[in-house]
Amino acid sequence: MKKLNTSSLKENSPHIKLINSIWTIAGIVLVAGLGSLFVALGQKWYNGLVKPSQFIPDFVIPIVWTVIYISLGVTALLWIKNDEKLPKDVFVLLLINGVLNVLWCLVFFTLKQTFLGNVIIIINAYFGIYLLQTIKKYKLLYSYILTLYPLWLLVATSLNLAVWILN
Repeated sequence: MKKLNTSSLKENSPHIKLINSIWTIAGIVLVAGLGSLFVALGQKWYNGLVKPSQFIPDFVIPIVWTVIYISLGVTALLWIKNDEKLPKDVFVLLLINGVLNVLWCLVFFTLKQTFLGNVIIIINAYFGIYLLQTIKKYKLLYSYILTLYPLWLLVATSLNLAVWILN
């Protein structure tokens, strides 16, 4: 069995693309999984909160997040597929957004801190918009793919603020 010498591989080789694709998918699954875990831990508490009358039905939220995570994956995988290195600022913003998403789920649902959760989601919305603007500088099409993400963060922010005010 021949051992793969990764130091001799070119950045756009099929092996490196595969490794980068696996890391990309693993990172997205990790963020989605941790977020889902923290939400599940606080779901009973959350269900008991007073919500505004125009609140989005509960079944819509995981569907939207699934579409968002798929769009993030598609965008990153397109960069890999097209033999282009993911720009460092885009990579950093993706990491920041992932950390903020997980942190919000932990703080809002698991720790039941609605005010601090609102602070985090406002910061997350800012970085979501910044991510979209940064990607747009490099690839207009990729920014279209991700448009739902900052829009959803803005909707979620308004709903979180309403939950905080009502409770």
